[in-house]
Amino acid sequence: MKLFLKPGACSLSPHIVLEEAGLAYETEVVDLKTKVTASGADYAALNPKGYVPALQLDDGTLLTEGPAIVQYLADLVPEKKLAPANGTLARYQLQSWLTFIGTELHKNFSPFFNPAATPEMKEMARANLQRRLAYTDTQLAGQPFLLGDHFSVADAYLFVVLGWAKFIQLDLSGWTNLTAFLARVAARPAVQAALKAEGLA
Repeated sequence: MKLFLKPGACSLSPHIVLEEAGLAYETEVVDLKTKVTASGADYAALNPKGYVPALQLDDGTLLTEGPAIVQYLADLVPEKKLAPANGTLARYQLQSWLTFIGTELHKNFSPFFNPAATPEMKEMARANLQRRLAYTDTQLAGQPFLLGDHFSVADAYLFVVLGWAKFIQLDLSGWTNLTAFLARVAARPAVQAALKAEGLA
């Protein structure tokens, strides 16, 4: 398998999951401005969506969208318990978290990385983030991870998105459950391996 990524972007989430899963894989960095990969390939031809992550399977099939990729990877190694079993209520709770992180957190960070975003757009996004992060903080009260005692693919995604707070000067220190969560996940060997591989540690 090959994961196409941009260091520090949302593609870090499946990168962490690949490390947690212990699967054999390689990575290739994509220049999202030029749409050219590190090996000189035309990324837009490979993935017409033009953004990361994308996972190329051994048979050449391309899987896109982070939440789909991480669930696919988790299901390859059910013994690692990176996702609850399909068909269970816990699996739908995992999907609920992946959707929330993608639509309510990830997307509200987007204006801060968009040169065309107005100050008003950023102000609205920051207010949304503060409300959503306050909610997430309450959900982590009394438990180490989003689904309880077990680290899941949703935790990898939340960790990556929370990491962007420092780039927009969003202080997380008032949310003690979130900051404890960040420290807990950052200490995982698989997370450290992915961060190091992307030049972020």
